[in-house]
Amino acid sequence: MDYTKIPNTAFVLDEQLLRNNLSLIKNVQDQAEIEIILAFKGFAMWGAFPIVQEYIKGATASSLYEARLCFEEMKTKAHVYAAAYVPDEFEELMSYSSHIVFNSVAQFNHYYKQTLTAKHKISCGLRINPEQSDVEVDLYNPSSPKSRLGVLKDFMPEKLPEGIEGLHFHVLCESDSYALEKTLIALEQRFGDYLHQIKWINMGGGHLMTRKGYDTQHLIQLLKAFKKKYNVQIILEPGSAFAWETGVLTTTVLDIVQSRGVKTAMLDVSFTAHMPDTLEMPYRPKIVGACNPDSHSKFVYRLGGTSCLAGDFMEPYAFEKELQIGDQLVFKDMIHYTMVKTTMFNGVKHPDICIWTKENRLKTIRKFTYHDYKSRLS
Repeated sequence: MDYTKIPNTAFVLDEQLLRNNLSLIKNVQDQAEIEIILAFKGFAMWGAFPIVQEYIKGATASSLYEARLCFEEMKTKAHVYAAAYVPDEFEELMSYSSHIVFNSVAQFNHYYKQTLTAKHKISCGLRINPEQSDVEVDLYNPSSPKSRLGVLKDFMPEKLPEGIEGLHFHVLCESDSYALEKTLIALEQRFGDYLHQIKWINMGGGHLMTRKGYDTQHLIQLLKAFKKKYNVQIILEPGSAFAWETGVLTTTVLDIVQSRGVKTAMLDVSFTAHMPDTLEMPYRPKIVGACNPDSHSKFVYRLGGTSCLAGDFMEPYAFEKELQIGDQLVFKDMIHYTMVKTTMFNGVKHPDICIWTKENRLKTIRKFTYHDYKSRLS
């Protein structure tokens, strides 16, 4: 990708890098003889869906709007799970859904008869909580005993209700196959009696199979063994894995300000509005040509976002030369779980959305204007 040919502040997806990830994911799917679907909560850039569909055919949705997006732009019905369903939306939601997973037995009991009125077959499932995860950040850990997501073993009926065809769990986050292995042990210990009663099991997301060093062969053998043991269809729905390290966010330095010996390079993007996970997770994004400062670093800057939030900044980075107003900075790996979480807080301008094509051309998918901001508030 030639950053000099990206004139504006933009999220830029690299098509070839996306295809590399998709090829790996499809290979895992084919070798393990399972179904892998795209999780919109991690990557919903529908301008890239034609590329995705060359490798993967389905998607999972967490809301009515995501399910509709799947139906309209991927031309297929979605696997749907929501923490709770809105009564006024449920009939429309069914029209876009092939599978609907319920967060509680009570929700299933409330809606099951309605699913039988749909014009097509809907397979119903129940989300469970195996109480096992390697996720250390509480904000992203759905497997705690007090979690609101999924049914604990203590609250399960002795036998699955009629109409429940599958089980679903989602307890991982950018995890490896060995974390999944530990989860499956806990699953069998707590929910083993139910595994022979189902047709399918959805093992959720968090399987970061496209990260360097991930043991895909271990994952494949793990999935094949589980499928053989219980004679069930297995579904995975990674979010990060699809768009992992496939693109960047380009920015420009607007100003350099000083305060008590700290230099802050003010950027034309916002961490809270455009990169919220950097503050919520939190994590430190990598920047092309920058590194962590040490005692030998000469050009050290804190990076400030353009919003009025006092905490809209990222602590210091070291650069090889002094930053100047107008310099371009490039944040790496800014496609997954980034665009889907952006806001227009403060009315700050949203970055463009672009694709760097495999023919090495910049294709602009979307530019945002004042009317995008105004239309959200009236």
